[in-house]
Amino acid sequence: MYGTWWSLVPPVVAILLALITKEVYSSLFVGVLLGALFTAGFQPWGTFETLFTTMTGSMDLNIIIFDVLLGMIIVLMQKSGGSAAYGNWATKRIKSKKSALAATTGLGILIFVDDYFNCLTVGSVMRPVTDKFKISRAKLAYIIDATAAPVCIIAPISSWAAAVNSYVPEDSSLTGFQLFLSTIPFNLYALLTLLMVFLVIGLNLDFGLMKKHEENAEKGDLFTSGAEEFKGMEEAEKDVNPNGKVIDLVLPVVVLIAAAVFGMIYTGYLGGSTNIIDAFANCNATISLIFGTVVTVIVMAVLYLPRKVVTFKAFMESLVDGAKLMLPAILILTFAWTLKGMGDNLGIAEFVNGTVGANATASIFVPAIMFGIALFLAFSTGTSWGTFAILVPIVVSMFASSDEKMMVIAVSAVLAGAVCGDHVSPISDTTIMSSSGAQSNHINHVQTQMQYAVVVAVICAIGYIIAAITKNWLITLLLSALLLVVVLLLIKKYYDKKETA
Repeated sequence: MYGTWWSLVPPVVAILLALITKEVYSSLFVGVLLGALFTAGFQPWGTFETLFTTMTGSMDLNIIIFDVLLGMIIVLMQKSGGSAAYGNWATKRIKSKKSALAATTGLGILIFVDDYFNCLTVGSVMRPVTDKFKISRAKLAYIIDATAAPVCIIAPISSWAAAVNSYVPEDSSLTGFQLFLSTIPFNLYALLTLLMVFLVIGLNLDFGLMKKHEENAEKGDLFTSGAEEFKGMEEAEKDVNPNGKVIDLVLPVVVLIAAAVFGMIYTGYLGGSTNIIDAFANCNATISLIFGTVVTVIVMAVLYLPRKVVTFKAFMESLVDGAKLMLPAILILTFAWTLKGMGDNLGIAEFVNGTVGANATASIFVPAIMFGIALFLAFSTGTSWGTFAILVPIVVSMFASSDEKMMVIAVSAVLAGAVCGDHVSPISDTTIMSSSGAQSNHINHVQTQMQYAVVVAVICAIGYIIAAITKNWLITLLLSALLLVVVLLLIKKYYDKKETA
């Protein structure tokens, strides 16, 4: 089974079960168990041993620590009354639902250094505001997710840029950073997703399942389903200080961003970098994020305890409350990481490498084909970075000596397809984090976002054929953007006609 199509079966089964049953834990476990059975050759003890050794070997303890500490910060913001105070302050200045969505989008774009950091921070800050304007949690999760990875993948100073840099072979005609910069204007999925967010807000357009969620939110049901998952937050809200101030939320967020960015620059310099751009490219993102959360917790202690905004006992209890809050996300991440580990055990990289290397030929359809392959691989494995690692070296070797422009376009297609697949995958860590940040039921978020992402994905496939023909980013981007505008206007016209009929 190693290095064959069987390596794709466990993640595909997990994804299908999640979409059919709307229950993510058991679906992921079935996928993990199936991977363990395949790896161990269906031997009972070998299956048991494989399952737990792969799970412990795949878990990223740094991310779990970051999640728990960030959960603590979110709970402390709530208990201090900072979130409520910010919500009241923002509501006085944000006068409409459209403005609330635009503010959420703007904050998501501003926090570009890391997608995990983006998802949880934007969710915790903007949730009180979006709730007051009756924006569904599924819509909030979509805005968060659409301004996380798509922003990071076109930001030269981000943990994602560092990942792409590391996957470019040393003998390439361009350095990793030069190649990354060249891919930005050709990264159609990232750019068109951001355009779609603004168009959806500007046109007041909702379609598919998202429309149902928004209609329910207008009636007071922000969740549609899954509200019971977040009762832990309701318990924390009982202890909210009514005298909290906006600074009790804003200062910790600023400190968190500043400390995380400092940590990235510092770890980059420790790795031998000589300038800020190289420092971001060579930073240790996860350690930097943990550093940022630790510094923020210390600052919050200094800010809250002397003023008795939060008691010392409540401050310490918030660590446990934060862990409880993040437990659903941590469980899903653990299963998703294990499923990725099973894919590695079964040689999913070798299967894709062999399939792509044997079948891909230099033609105008290669970028579109690579976009589709990257989308499927990221969807099946739930990882953008793993997809980069598999496909970027293949694409670079295909075109490095023959057509540098086509190499840039094809690498862009891989990056775009990986982000798209990551977006629509129920087992993607970024998707999980977005659900958690918005406190939206995970499957609700996956199903609503998938319908929006498919629209952009189809246009991207057409766009990459245009890119291969013209080899001009401006023509490609303008035509693709125009096509997206036309499609969304037609969708709006359809729904407007349906409502008036």
